[in-house]
Amino acid sequence: MLDLPVRAEPGSAAFPRADRITTAAAAALVVASAVAGVLLNVFGTPVQAGAPPLYAHWRPHLGPGTPAALAIAAAVILHGPRLAATLPWRRLLAVGYGAATAWTLSLAMVDGWQRGLAGRLTAQAEYLTEVPGVTDVGAMLGGFTSRILDYQPDSWTTHVSGHPPGALLVFVWLDRIGLDGGGPAAIACVLGGALIAVTVPVTLHALGRPAAARAAVPFLVLLPGAVWIGASADGLFAGMTSAAVALLALALTTGRRVRAAAFGLAGGVLLAFGCYLSYGLVLMAPIVLAVLVASRRWRAAGNTVAAAVIGAGAVVVAFTAAGFWWLDGYHLVVHRYYQGIASERAYHYWVFANLAAVLLAAGPAAAVVVRRVAAKLPRERAPELLLPAAAVLAIAAADLSGMSKAEVERIWLPFVVWLVAGAVLLPAASRRGWLAAGAVTALAVNHLVVTQW
Repeated sequence: MLDLPVRAEPGSAAFPRADRITTAAAAALVVASAVAGVLLNVFGTPVQAGAPPLYAHWRPHLGPGTPAALAIAAAVILHGPRLAATLPWRRLLAVGYGAATAWTLSLAMVDGWQRGLAGRLTAQAEYLTEVPGVTDVGAMLGGFTSRILDYQPDSWTTHVSGHPPGALLVFVWLDRIGLDGGGPAAIACVLGGALIAVTVPVTLHALGRPAAARAAVPFLVLLPGAVWIGASADGLFAGMTSAAVALLALALTTGRRVRAAAFGLAGGVLLAFGCYLSYGLVLMAPIVLAVLVASRRWRAAGNTVAAAVIGAGAVVVAFTAAGFWWLDGYHLVVHRYYQGIASERAYHYWVFANLAAVLLAAGPAAAVVVRRVAAKLPRERAPELLLPAAAVLAIAAADLSGMSKAEVERIWLPFVVWLVAGAVLLPAASRRGWLAAGAVTALAVNHLVVTQW
């Protein structure tokens, strides 16, 4: 597929009027969500979030990571677009991954090693609390659903009960290979989450859009969502599912049958395992469909889909044979969800406040990307249009379901990263400005509030 140039809007400048209006509307949504949340907390029904629309509490502070975060942001803003356009492809991916890792770690270290990293996954509600009790993986999987509901002596902690057993299993595996404790688990989440700076560009490149792939790298490096990638399991989920999508794109576009089968099989395994990390990751389906449509390799699609189905089927069979039936877990989780504070969170507030949280995680440029995508679809079907559109569809479905009221700045990271696939739609002259806006968003969030997960 040829990498055709993106057509500029007639008379467009670096920041055309439509982009300014879109940005103002996005900012108004964030401000309105914050004000409404504060008012509800004080005078109405509390929204169960200390710094709405984020699940955090206010605490302006500096930390040991502050100088590094400022330096990395400045370097990427000043040199990122040029390096993205000129570095050899593989070197660019390596540099992008290193920079994304450094950015994520520096943001986490604003809160210090213990609060920002090592203590994140050891809190009472987190996965590591349950790891010591898993002495038999088979028994854990077989009895998993019996411990999902709350108000019983052996109920799983909040995060373990709210997810399929694959999430807990990841941290059990880390423990078994000697990477026990909060520090190694947090670093694993950071390293896995930073993969988005490789996997999203690789997907675009495989689909024949090298310019779009290169344009996305600096935005993925400075993604404000790195605040929650470092360190939360959802960052790891984002890296893993984006790797699955990249493998499927490679499978569809490679000319070698054996390689296509291997990539398709691996992609299917990772996608299915993703559904055992979080129930909501079934909503990766629109993004996978977007890759299939964008590839336009209909002959290859049959073989790739077959390989992916075999891989996914193997994962489903393995979990089912071990005693965990996904649908049973999901129905129990819905019940557990409303046993907690979700029953006190007003749908009418969070249905729009969730979108404000997404904007803070994706960065101000995301709203402009979505506007530009909407202006071109369905007339054009390039990957940099289809992938963000699919992400919007997944986010909309998750939002309307009411199964994620608050905390979506981390929960929806696997979808948010695909909004950045449309970075090439931004006028080249404006990209440094949008990068700066995203960096300021991340720095402001990380220095003004302390996130609670």
